[in-house]
Amino acid sequence: MSRSEALLEKLIAHNTVSHATNLPLIEEVETHLKTLGFRTVRLSDATEPKAGLYAEIGPTGPGGILWSAHSDVVPVEDQPWTRDPFRCVAEGDNLYGRGTTDMKGFLAAMLAGAEQAASRALSVPLQLLISYDEEIGCVGLARMLPNLRDLLREPRLAVVGEPTEMRVAVGHKGKRAYQAEIRGQSGHSALAPRFVNALNVAAKFMSGLEQMQAGLCETGAHDPAYEIPYTTLHVGKLAGGRALNIVPDRAAMTFETRFLAQDDPDAVEDRIRALAVECGASYSLPDAISIERTIDYPGLNSVDRDAIHLLQNASRTDTCKVAFGTEAGLLSDLGIPTLVCGPGSMEGQGHKPDEFIPRSELAKCDAMLDVLLDKISVSP
Repeated sequence: MSRSEALLEKLIAHNTVSHATNLPLIEEVETHLKTLGFRTVRLSDATEPKAGLYAEIGPTGPGGILWSAHSDVVPVEDQPWTRDPFRCVAEGDNLYGRGTTDMKGFLAAMLAGAEQAASRALSVPLQLLISYDEEIGCVGLARMLPNLRDLLREPRLAVVGEPTEMRVAVGHKGKRAYQAEIRGQSGHSALAPRFVNALNVAAKFMSGLEQMQAGLCETGAHDPAYEIPYTTLHVGKLAGGRALNIVPDRAAMTFETRFLAQDDPDAVEDRIRALAVECGASYSLPDAISIERTIDYPGLNSVDRDAIHLLQNASRTDTCKVAFGTEAGLLSDLGIPTLVCGPGSMEGQGHKPDEFIPRSELAKCDAMLDVLLDKISVSP
């Protein structure tokens, strides 16, 4: 068993589903890093029992390398697991458990690399960042950012280790999610035409979003590096009504937009809000639809050739853009050259029952981090 595999076993044992606390994991990791000589700063959440962690070793100053991972995982309820999801089980080349791919595999490799760094003389700092609540919209890192600005000190490269099968991801779309509350008029269904059915208003709004999506597909910005090369709109949930014989006066809808770097999310949102007003006005209820933004994180579009070249040389892979969102855009917005590269397949294993990571992928990640460590070591 490699050191990364041993650390992964410990990490999987912590149930850090996003609705649970991650403090026991953070406590264990922080204690271990302090023992190695890392300087640590715990970044506690003011509203819930969770925390992020920043740690560094080596000289203080700019030009370091930052490795970044989130500690939370998605739920396992209602998934047909055939193994204990919070016990790392090895079967052949695969290591099973919730978070093995997304993304405790990289976190384990990151901590194994930290052990190696503790025995070396470094020319610049090795910096580690562990966040929380990534799975519910990159919420935790966004809350940590005000305290991170001074701590990070302009790293040369940040690697967010989401599963890319060790390819170097230079981009992903940003995301905004919304909750829409739709109001109508309640009444007896026998007199339904006299009242405004909230579900009809919602249907009109949803149809308008579909037409907007078609327009973005036909005339909006396109990036052929993505499987879906344009900004998307998606309605994920619509609910309303209490009984068949009552005209619904309330409905609720959740929807999202995943936008290319070339598209202005504010402009897209303005169009959505204008559509909501238009739909309400068509029923003589101009305020029928109220919209609240619930998730907002930026996309990534890295163009730093030095950072890309450095990580490609370390990973020995090509570049790509990924469909899923990450925390990389938040770090990039701080002016840090940021890329996404980590072990495992998001499409193949992410968020699925019996999640696993191949040992071979973990070994590739260990090798990549070793090369990066060599780059900042005085005597590799």
